[in-house]
Amino acid sequence: MVKKPTHNSFSSHPADRLIDCAVTIICWTWFIFGFLLFFIWPYVIFALFSKNPEIHFQKLNSHFYRIFFRILKTSAPRQHFQIDEQVAAARSSVIICNHISYLDPLLLIALFSRQKTIVKTRFFSAPVFGWIIKKSGYFPATGEGRFSAMMIKEMETMADFLRDGGNLFVFPEGTRSRNGKIGEFHMGALKIARINQAPVLILQISNSDKLFPPGKFLFNTRRRNSIRVKIIDRIEPDYTDNPPTTTELARLVRESFYGKQT
Repeated sequence: MVKKPTHNSFSSHPADRLIDCAVTIICWTWFIFGFLLFFIWPYVIFALFSKNPEIHFQKLNSHFYRIFFRILKTSAPRQHFQIDEQVAAARSSVIICNHISYLDPLLLIALFSRQKTIVKTRFFSAPVFGWIIKKSGYFPATGEGRFSAMMIKEMETMADFLRDGGNLFVFPEGTRSRNGKIGEFHMGALKIARINQAPVLILQISNSDKLFPPGKFLFNTRRRNSIRVKIIDRIEPDYTDNPPTTTELARLVRESFYGKQT
């Protein structure tokens, strides 16, 4: 049984809170000034002159967040990251993962140089950020209305993306979990896996919520913490002779996650 995470472990010592504040400012400053000084220009260049800007945008996204986590690990040395080698080596897979902190998607983007994910539709209207996620080929959370053409386009190119080594990662609940488990989830990613005959990797992220708890602005850096990303299971159905339905795939994912998590 997974215990609900508690976030009352913030130190009340003024010096610790000051350090938490400093680390938070350093990291989020990178988001603004690191992007404006170093990354906006290659994004613009690839958007204007590349025949396939999507590949370059995905690689730039990954590089940007790798630097973010390098800054975070340097400024918060009590935070340790354990990434299973098999996770970083994943290719051509549909990845299902639990979601406990806003850091989770950033971490997975940093891990995979070719990556797509499903993004809430409201972010597609955000200045600059919306432009980047569109150019990166990320999926809108719905294919209705003005997003229908975008959804069709991404579905048509998904087979080539997966064949070329890209990973589609999703947090199937569409929101952060409060207990670390995968709850009721949408079936879109599993439909994509079935249509494209892709293996399904099940990942578990743990303790990222202790560093950046839901509902908090400051990082919690002064408590020793180990953030881990590991593969719970790899599901490779017999798509040729005994292809599973989407419902059957969902059952395998859920059984695998609950049976093998620690």
